[in-house]
Formats: sequence, structure tokens, C-alpha cells
Amino acid sequence: MGSAPYPAGEWKGKGRGGLQELGCMRWKVSKQKGGGGEVVVGVEERRSRDPTDSQQQQQDLSSSSSSLTPPLPPQPSLTPPAIYHEKQRRELCALHALNNVFQDGTAFSRDTLQEIYQRLSPSTLVTPHKKSMLGNGNYDVNVIMAALQTRGFEAVWWDKRRDVGSIELSNVTGFILNVPSNLRWGPLRLPLKRQHWIGVREVAGVYYNLDSKLRSPQPIGNPDELRKFLRQQLRGKNCELLLVVSEEVEAHQTWRSDG
Repeated sequence: MGSAPYPAGEWKGKGRGGLQELGCMRWKVSKQKGGGGEVVVGVEERRSRDPTDSQQQQQDLSSSSSSLTPPLPPQPSLTPPAIYHEKQRRELCALHALNNVFQDGTAFSRDTLQEIYQRLSPSTLVTPHKKSMLGNGNYDVNVIMAALQTRGFEAVWWDKRRDVGSIELSNVTGFILNVPSNLRWGPLRLPLKRQHWIGVREVAGVYYNLDSKLRSPQPIGNPDELRKFLRQQLRGKNCELLLVVSEEVEAHQTWRSDG
């Protein structure tokens, strides 16, 4: 099956004569063609001002007309980043995780992954995850690794005996986790679990959980908070972690901070 918030910001800048407030961000969702995903963007919305604020500003201006100073330059608006988030379809979680990590709905397609799956010899399949002959998804790690190689990337299988503090985050493009997930039949959650791929990556300085089963991207936070998130996930049963890195990073092993 498949892959996670919307940053909202409020800032205040001092203008001449009083305090000017910019309102909270609300989110607008627009469709991106190609991968069935959504690009989440922030839209700025001003709050209505209290009438007493403008009256106070007029009084301040009149009282200081003899000593006018040049107005401050306009402050830039904080605009939340656009985040591509593919939602769950069928059992295509591997596809969603890949596209969410690359932040591109056209990076990979179901046809591409199905072609890779059919090309791989059964002797190279080292994981027991079920695969679909009909192209409905549920692809295993070998398909993900081969797909990444078509774009000049490699998947590093993380040894859970090591602490994630030794990962050089600046050299890692993204993360793909394989975790147990509840099966659903329509709106019903079944008492069964199946392995599920989710993507995690950094966007504009913040790490996000881009799980395709989430309604929207879920912010994880800064690098320290990411490491805490990964440690928590890896403590779970049947959880695995892949580091998505460039071929050059893998060749020189620079995804490791401990040499």
C-alpha cells in the first residue's frame, strides 16, 4: 500500500504609529497533473482590524507631524512552501512514497514500477512482501531500489543496530520507511496489518511525514526532531528504513557522519 501538515505562520512588524498584524495563513489545495497528488500551498489572509487601531494611528500621525521620519520599507510576507503529497490509491504505496520523496508526481508511474517488477528475476527478490501481477501495487524493496537507480539514486538499507544520529542528513535526499499498517475495507479498519511504504523528506528547512494515508503532510520538525521520529519508528516491530541518496553519496559513503 503506499506514503505526510501545513505550516502556518503569523508575524508582526512594527510600522510607524502602531502595531500592524498580519493574519494567520489558511491553506489552499490544488491538483497537480501526473501523479494523482496534491500540492499544498499557503494563502495569506488579513484579519479585520479593530477600528480603534486606525484612530490611534491617526492621532499618532497628527501629534508627530513636525518630526516626520521616512517610513520603514515593506516587510516581506512569509509564504509557506508548496508541498507535493500523493494520496493512497489501491496498493501503490511504493509509488506514492517515491513521488513524495522526489516532490514530483511525474517522477515515477505505475507502468514504470510494473515494468521493473516484471523484469526482475524471482531469484533477486529478497523480501517476502506480496507483489501484484495486475499492476495494482504492493511492490517490494527490490522494485524501489531499481526504480531509484533509473534516476541516479541509491537506496541504503539502514542497520537498525546503529543509532540514526550517525546519519549525515545534509547528504540524504529523503527517507522511505516500511511499516506495518492496518488494512481498510472502505471506511472500515480491519484487524489485520500489512506492510506499508511511507516517504519522509525536508521541504524549506522542515522535515515532513508524507505518508500517502495521511490527509495532509504532517510536519516532523528540525533535524533533532527527525532523528527522534526515526528512532521511534525503528523501535516498532517489522519496521525498516531506507536512505535515498545520490549515486555519488553512496559511492563515497558520505551519508555517514561517523566515517
